[in-house]
Amino acid sequence: MRGTTRLLAATALAVTAAGGLAAPAFGGTAAKAGVLDVAPHTVVPGTHITATTDACGGSGAADGDASAVGAGRFTLAPSSDEGRAIGQFRVPDSAVPGTYEIVAECAKGGRRALGDLIVTLGPAQGAVYPRGSVKTGVGGALGPDPVQTAAGVAALAVAAAGGTWLLHRRARGDGI
Repeated sequence: MRGTTRLLAATALAVTAAGGLAAPAFGGTAAKAGVLDVAPHTVVPGTHITATTDACGGSGAADGDASAVGAGRFTLAPSSDEGRAIGQFRVPDSAVPGTYEIVAECAKGGRRALGDLIVTLGPAQGAVYPRGSVKTGVGGALGPDPVQTAAGVAALAVAAAGGTWLLHRRARGDGI
């Protein structure tokens, strides 16, 4: 029993190391995934993206899927650049920062091309700056009325003048 377990473990290790148990790439086929070039690679929401691949060979047509970032499906058509498919989509304004996988599936042959898109928040997009007053609980007892504010300033001025007068008398030795 012990020998059988060791034999099975060694066989499994050898098969895994040789890559014999690779998972299928897509839809049960073992097609190798190609590269999908996404330009620009790092974007802010609202940016138009161009995706290109040469994984589809001569036919050049492919169906793109950018639903991971919320853009939905798009079409890659054969371009004048031999064997390349090109398509465009727009990153929605509601996209959140992160890295997203964009996929293109060739019309013929079932090959897939994969590319990454990085969404960030730029200074003009989604930046939130504070506005208004800060509610700290200090001050503001009189409110925004200018008459009340002037009365408060006058009361402080009288208190400061009275304190200065009392300190001056004490310094002269007149007492309080």
